[in-house]
Amino acid sequence: MLSFFLFIGLFFIQQLAVQGFSEQVIQRGAVGDDVIELQARLQYNGYYHGRINGVYGWELFWAVKNFQHQFQLEEVDGLVGEETKEMLLKSTKFYKSFVYENLNKGTYFTHYGGVPLKIQQEPDKKFMEEMKGKFKKQIEQAQKEEQQAQQEQKTKQEQQAQQEQKTKQDQQAQQEQKTKQEQQAQQEQKAKQDQQAQQEQKAQEEQQEKDEKQTQEEENNDPVAANMPGGFSQNDIRLMANAVYGEARGEPYSGQVAVAAVILNRIDSPTFPNTVSGVIYEPGAFTAVADGQINLTPNERAMDAALDALNGWDPSENSIYYFNPNTATNSWIWGRPQVKRIGKHIFCK
Repeated sequence: MLSFFLFIGLFFIQQLAVQGFSEQVIQRGAVGDDVIELQARLQYNGYYHGRINGVYGWELFWAVKNFQHQFQLEEVDGLVGEETKEMLLKSTKFYKSFVYENLNKGTYFTHYGGVPLKIQQEPDKKFMEEMKGKFKKQIEQAQKEEQQAQQEQKTKQEQQAQQEQKTKQDQQAQQEQKTKQEQQAQQEQKAKQDQQAQQEQKAQEEQQEKDEKQTQEEENNDPVAANMPGGFSQNDIRLMANAVYGEARGEPYSGQVAVAAVILNRIDSPTFPNTVSGVIYEPGAFTAVADGQINLTPNERAMDAALDALNGWDPSENSIYYFNPNTATNSWIWGRPQVKRIGKHIFCK
């Protein structure tokens, strides 16, 4: 029956789409008709799953950014300008009368493109009977093909189940042997790993203590860097460049400047230490300190990023945290208010 509805819907759905959007740039916090159309179009192709209410909130913001990213637009910033509107008009449809009719009713409804409007509006029996008679042959052919496809799928599933059962038995025997070997290997490596971990921890603590001591000595002895805001020393600049290189050397340049800006934003925050070395070497604060990449020699690009941040550029927009969503497992960081994404890092408050 669903095949029939989809078939009938194709004759009518193309006539109901309209194009809109005003010339204004739509951004977070906006309200009105442009936002309603934006929500409906993104809901049409499955990017937005919230309510169509005309309010540009965080859920819609991330839906827009995901759309911009997937369609490889030049700017992935959540701002709906000319380029984003043009791509939305090409890739989606907006059934304005249907949307506003449901909004006026106060209905919580969906607007996905895969469901014909006639099904959403519950067509009357008379209309359906007329369509069944008019397209009887097409309907019967569609039903026949659907039954044939179901039978083929059933046969395929039965054959697959038999093959999977045989494969499962073979894999189980192999897994038992593999598990036995792995357990033996783990037992042999456990003492070695424990000893190595202790040695590495001790070496890291000694290196950190040495670095902190050297940093303090250099801060006491080195002259203040010329023309640097806030009186940061040459050692401060070098240490920030080390952190940028260890944390974000594979990121876009703006992402590297943003990492340096986060360090400065933490210095200005009452909840963090008030020095560059204090912020960077705060326990658990930066992965580059934990894995030793803070000690790598920074390149000129990392030095430039540190200087740009010291001179006031803040692509992070006053963020004090950032994380890689592909590797982050801490639920706490996912709960922080997110500001923007640059490269592989999401920056947040």
